[in-house]
Amino acid sequence: MGFIVILYGIVIGSFLNVCIYRIPNNQSLISPPSHCGNCDTRLKWKDLIPIVSYLWLKGKCRYCESKISMRYPLVEGITGILLVGIYFRYGIGVSFFKYSLLTLFLIVIALIDYDTTDVYSSVVYSGMAVGIIFILIETVAYSHSITNYIIGGLIGLGVIGLIYVLTGGMGVGDIEIAVLCGLFLGWKLEIYFLLISFIIGGTIAVMLIASKKKSKDEYIPLGPSLAMGAYIVLIIGEQYILNFI
Repeated sequence: MGFIVILYGIVIGSFLNVCIYRIPNNQSLISPPSHCGNCDTRLKWKDLIPIVSYLWLKGKCRYCESKISMRYPLVEGITGILLVGIYFRYGIGVSFFKYSLLTLFLIVIALIDYDTTDVYSSVVYSGMAVGIIFILIETVAYSHSITNYIIGGLIGLGVIGLIYVLTGGMGVGDIEIAVLCGLFLGWKLEIYFLLISFIIGGTIAVMLIASKKKSKDEYIPLGPSLAMGAYIVLIIGEQYILNFI
């Protein structure tokens, strides 16, 4: 089953690449069909097999031989690995689909933020809508407390919002990501998520500044750190974090 999940993740990762490229460019996710960004030739099915086509074509377009970014197979492979990690942690069930969808949204949000320093509200709000659907499912089917997730979202809003108001060191998009994660994680995991994300973000910032790739006055996108923090928390879980602490 794990093999099927990783294949599923790789295929979904191919679609995420489309989202990551097209959303910031205000392009439809459906039309036009996939094409080479250099020669504009429409790609055939044999050019679109996730990872395999990239390796077979040696990272070049079949038609104009322009270089294809290595990000495409990397996103596909990493998506497969992340989803299979969720499968081994939760098995196949509501939690698997819930956390898989959160992970997929966060991949898109994080990489767009990395590329553009912008968080696209359309993606975040779509994720929130999915989170609310899962809250309703768990409330009806498993009698889970809806308050847990509402408080989770409010904690994200309050903590990141306060930092935004007091220091301006974070953006509105970071607030939206924190609320999104709270709706999926609940209030306890939301607290750990924020702590871990700040540690990751701070570490990355120090490394970038120390290596002179960024200056202390330059904006460093927090979206990738928030995405990593959320995934770590949902994989480790509350009890393991408490034992570690």
